[in-house]
Amino acid sequence: MEVLCRATALTWTHSISPPFLHIPQAFSKLDTRRLTVSCASDKTQKGSQMTVSVTGATGFIGRRLVQRLHADNHYIHVLTRSRSKAELIFPVKDFPRIVIAEEPKWKDSIQGSNAVVNLAGMPINTRWSPEIKKEIKKSRIRVTSKVIDLINDSPDEIRPTVLVSATAVGYYGSSETQVFDERSPSGNDYLAEVCREWEATALKVNKDVRLALIRIGVVLGKDGGALAKMIPLFMMFAGGPVGSGRQWFSWIHLDDIVNLIYEALSNPSYKGVINGTAPNPVRLAEMCEQLGNVLGRPSWLPVPDFALKAVLGEGASVVLDGQKVLPTRARELGFQFQYPYVKDALKTILS
Repeated sequence: MEVLCRATALTWTHSISPPFLHIPQAFSKLDTRRLTVSCASDKTQKGSQMTVSVTGATGFIGRRLVQRLHADNHYIHVLTRSRSKAELIFPVKDFPRIVIAEEPKWKDSIQGSNAVVNLAGMPINTRWSPEIKKEIKKSRIRVTSKVIDLINDSPDEIRPTVLVSATAVGYYGSSETQVFDERSPSGNDYLAEVCREWEATALKVNKDVRLALIRIGVVLGKDGGALAKMIPLFMMFAGGPVGSGRQWFSWIHLDDIVNLIYEALSNPSYKGVINGTAPNPVRLAEMCEQLGNVLGRPSWLPVPDFALKAVLGEGASVVLDGQKVLPTRARELGFQFQYPYVKDALKTILS
């Protein structure tokens, strides 16, 4: 059976797969091959059930996003290359509304969804080699290209109406003096190149699909992301700024980036480029001072460049270089940050 909602100024499109739809007994003698249902504006998705396909669902941001969607009674299709890993993270007894789909099933999952969130990509906070740098770019372009092709090849009546696709503030390049927002041009380094190609791939999506490109900053949260790398190094060297300490650190709390993605799924005003950063970026020296205060460790002894490069190689540029990125568009849209200040974010995370 198929449920269709034509997308007009007042309606949105949604296809519901049979396992998720209960057919009342009163309909049992009717022809249920096609049941047309009138739907409200996609503004109502916020208060109604969605079916969302998510790539990168087993990653740091993806896990929390899936937990949030599940807690709000939405259906989730986890698009993965490793069923066993996904099943460990999302056991069916705890996540009964999740469908785990390996690549051969991605087409059916996407065509059975209201929306797609694309978060897939190899982590960049690792030691870079020429091979790793190729894989960092390839992992993002390959998955994004596959998702776009599957969306574009879907029949109109079952095509998802929303795509939220991740990118990164690395798009802007690095600077100690410039301030960047969504209108700023791209930089000219390796990460800027990756982000340009990543975004260009997502922009090939069908024009009838609302696209939100979230340029994500350094995500702070428990059990992953930047803090998982910074805390051991920080503790090892008794704390302190990394490198000069003057580089900008454009950060965001994990809950805020998840809330921003969630809002982009349900709010039709969220489209185009949106910076996923807190409204108050800090110099890295201040970040380390606040981290030291929360951990109860001194923060006066700098961590020299060579120490970080010994751990991360060229990948140290993610920390040693920086950019001051402001979430201008999110604030224009009225997005409310739970953690606008890094001190409060770190206290919440590490308490």
